Amino acid sequence: MKKFDIAQIDDVIHARMRLGIMAYLADAEIAEFNTLKTLLHTTQGNLSVHLRKLEAAGFIAIDKGFSGRKPLTRVRMTPAGRKAFAAYIEALVKLIA
Repeated sequence: MKKFDIAQIDDVIHARMRLGIMAYLADAEIAEFNTLKTLLHTTQGNLSVHLRKLEAAGFIAIDKGFSGRKPLTRVRMTPAGRKAFAAYIEALVKLIA
């Protein structure tokens, strides 16, 4: 059996909800808050908590604005987030390969 360092798994990304956010953003580039909420079958409060954790890690950026008079929150992955997500995927591949 080969040696694997479990510490290579990023705990910030590894949580199920945050992994879903990162996986979606890796492909979508940018997502509206309500799209993520619907896609991930979660509540507004729960999604907000997970987005703040990813933002604090520097993995995503949150842009708030308006569409007419309606508030609009958009989320995008940062370059640091792309790098961290790629490293996370690589660590998983090493774990299961």
